[in-house]
Amino acid sequence: MPDPVVSVVLPVYNEEEVLPETLRRLTAALESVGEPFEVVVVNDGSRDGTMRIVREVCAADPRFKLVSFSRNFGHQTAITAGMDHSSGQAIVVIDADLQDPPEVIAELVSRWREGYEVVYARRIERKGETAFKRRTARLYYRLLRGLTTVDIPVDTGDFRLIDAKVRDALLAVPEHNRYVRGLVSWLGFRQTFVPYVREKRFAGVTKYPLRKMIRLAADGITSFSYKPLKAGIAIGVALSVFALLFALFIFVSRLAGWVFMEPGWASLMCVMLFFFGVVLIMLGVIGEYIARIFEEVKGRPLYIVSERIGALPDRPRAR
Repeated sequence: MPDPVVSVVLPVYNEEEVLPETLRRLTAALESVGEPFEVVVVNDGSRDGTMRIVREVCAADPRFKLVSFSRNFGHQTAITAGMDHSSGQAIVVIDADLQDPPEVIAELVSRWREGYEVVYARRIERKGETAFKRRTARLYYRLLRGLTTVDIPVDTGDFRLIDAKVRDALLAVPEHNRYVRGLVSWLGFRQTFVPYVREKRFAGVTKYPLRKMIRLAADGITSFSYKPLKAGIAIGVALSVFALLFALFIFVSRLAGWVFMEPGWASLMCVMLFFFGVVLIMLGVIGEYIARIFEEVKGRPLYIVSERIGALPDRPRAR
């Protein structure tokens, strides 16, 4: 079998309902590209029939490889593991739910052949998603772009193609709290995009509920921006100035004999609770950054592989 030109990284977690159709469409889309390919399926601790389906496909078609985790390590880690075990000259990351159409891969490869080293898919329409999710996603991407100095493209996910040299550069980034789309932007290289329509999920339920979306959003902000920490300084200065002006106003009003409020504890309690709330929020922000430092210094491996079929052994990772 010739060496693959295109490697596809397919992270899966409890996707038995959609996986047969995903593999069928993915195979057809890759065969239409006209280059040798491989599909590295990363099982992120599935507890349904996902592993059975993948094993059967790997046994029938050597172009399909399996990397199975010992437990659920998370979507971003699964993407990283797939890249670690890929051997193609171009690596495509795509989810298994068919919201990202495999047929777009041909366009990604076409732009890569033009000399681009990163080709990301930009969503111009999001079908099957609630208005709340569309609006919050739009707000988040623009907030992230405003908070960071890295040019992270808006309205994009992890569906993209990267050149092998970008993959190798990504291996030199050892951090555990990974936000892959941000890391790829941080690496640089020549980048462009392909517009596409994101479809609704083909079957099953989303593996990214609101809780995980918030966690991913927090990883993106804390990994690429220290502005939330600096916000504490700005808030503290603003509140201090306000407190001084308010004290001056009280002093002048007493000298002038103005009576504008009855003495009591209600106003005092409101002010105290507000200040305490700000302090606790900023302590929480500091705690998030300290937790990430703690996670990095432990030096644990990013993931543990329990089974491989046809996949390369782990590449050495930077420390």
